[in-house]
Amino acid sequence: MRFITGLLLSFLIFSCYEPERNCQDFKTGTFEYEALIGKEVLSTTFTRNDTLEIDYFNGKSDSSSIRWINDCEYIVKKINPKNMAEEKAIHMKILTTKGNEYNFEYNIVGDTNKQKGTANKID
Repeated sequence: MRFITGLLLSFLIFSCYEPERNCQDFKTGTFEYEALIGKEVLSTTFTRNDTLEIDYFNGKSDSSSIRWINDCEYIVKKINPKNMAEEKAIHMKILTTKGNEYNFEYNIVGDTNKQKGTANKID
């Protein structure tokens, strides 16, 4: 009987756990994101406000418009796309936050293939 009671108590404790998700803290600021591309780890810095995101990669900058769906989700669309692939909007979703870091997932709008990443707020 003790075993069943302990099992139920453990289940109740762990089922109530919710990861930290303070998305409001990450709506604006300067961030860094690293990605493994092939065998190289490449770093991108971006600055975001309520309506605009500017990415800095390999000495070049690129601007995107932002439309927030809610505090944790937004749509990013390149302002001056250079090809058909860049014309597609991207859905971003902040999954968890901790300190100056947030985990997110993203996908091309309409595509079910999702990728995940982690960004650090540096300013």
